[in-house]
Amino acid sequence: MKKFFISLLITVFFSQNSYSRPQHEPSFNLWLAENGFKQYLQEVDLCKKYPKKSKEWWNYECEVRPGGRLVFENTLKIKFYDRAELPEKTTNNDDTLTYYLWVYLNKNWARHEQYSDIKASKSPYKFNFDLREEDPYLKEQMQKTALLSYLLYENGKIVIDEITPKEKFLGMFKNDTKYHSQSNGKSIAAYIMGHAICKQYIDNVDVQLNDWPVLKDTLYYDAKLIDLLNMNAGDQLYVKSNTFLKKKNVSPAYPTIKTTMSTILNGSKKSKNQFNYNSLPPHVVLNYLIFKIGDEKFEQLLNEIFTNKVRMEHNSSFALHESATYQDKSITNTMLATRYDYLRIAKAMLDDWKNDTCEGKFLKDIYDRRIKKTTQYVSDRNKHPSLYGTTEYAGFFHTGYVGIKDKPVLGMDGYGGQSILIDFENERIVSVMAIHQNYNWKKIVFEKIKEGFN
Repeated sequence: MKKFFISLLITVFFSQNSYSRPQHEPSFNLWLAENGFKQYLQEVDLCKKYPKKSKEWWNYECEVRPGGRLVFENTLKIKFYDRAELPEKTTNNDDTLTYYLWVYLNKNWARHEQYSDIKASKSPYKFNFDLREEDPYLKEQMQKTALLSYLLYENGKIVIDEITPKEKFLGMFKNDTKYHSQSNGKSIAAYIMGHAICKQYIDNVDVQLNDWPVLKDTLYYDAKLIDLLNMNAGDQLYVKSNTFLKKKNVSPAYPTIKTTMSTILNGSKKSKNQFNYNSLPPHVVLNYLIFKIGDEKFEQLLNEIFTNKVRMEHNSSFALHESATYQDKSITNTMLATRYDYLRIAKAMLDDWKNDTCEGKFLKDIYDRRIKKTTQYVSDRNKHPSLYGTTEYAGFFHTGYVGIKDKPVLGMDGYGGQSILIDFENERIVSVMAIHQNYNWKKIVFEKIKEGFN
């Protein structure tokens, strides 16, 4: 047993300097051993695995190790990519999905510094259940795809509740697993801003962001808040999707807002307002709010929303930008929460709308001020099935769905298949979490919402 773990630790140490091994695989192998999955590991002599005098052979110092370099590698059929996330348009087996789920839970966001400690409620909201007879097609989707969680809420009750089978993905995903929101967090950022406006921290959605020195000499300096919320800020010459156009290897999630504005966007000029979906506006909006009210009040606001109002069951947090420091604590919109807590957030939005609270009026206001998406973006729905036919955008929410275009349905959509649709008219919510978007979103998410209008 001692030899076993020493070999694994050697694998972790030496792979850091190896160009032949995926970055996180050695740590994944160690996790397999520590969590009772040694059946997926085998001992390998790296000095025999790679050709003599090859780059790998030299890298593992085989020239001075006549006995070889013995390590443990996993036997799973994993397809590795040269990025830390699964590319969208790929087909992956369960072993690959398992590995990337482990990366998502243990590396990608786990290694980020977290902003705020959103406390669990002492009296979390308890859902009522009235579960329907099992849906064979949905059951099959849970078994055969990358789905992790599926929840359908209607008439004040959860009527469908599915979680990935325990035997899938090495049992990593559970009810208390905190999973990254991806771009679902954009919509949550808007909801936070709605609360800030209701508390009069921000005057309204038409304020101009020209009182924040960080934005000076950039295209965002005189922008209206509503234009950022609608991805309509005239930034299409500088940023698109999750990258800067002039620095395509840099994601808006990496440099802090301060660094982004002082370097990448310094001297940038606003173009004509047009819809341009990208990752930067929600980060600007959240950090502008922190500038206005300070760290302490912002953390207090988060706990007022999620602890006291939403009444979340587990602690939660938001990830900081990757290069954030203590002096430049720049927040992202990536939230880490459990599957029921995401549903609790959506339910709070539904309740606000129904009860016409101040926050509900905010949601109605941004819905009324929705804008049309560009033709190019609408045509991308084949690349992004969960944006099927969304022709409009409303304050970090997708809307204007085909067949129910005039209905108040707001959608949160995140990379990799994270999806929450709220039907405010029929008071229904579908909430889905996944490793990868290889499931039939149109049938099990969109059509479930659409049937409420039949």
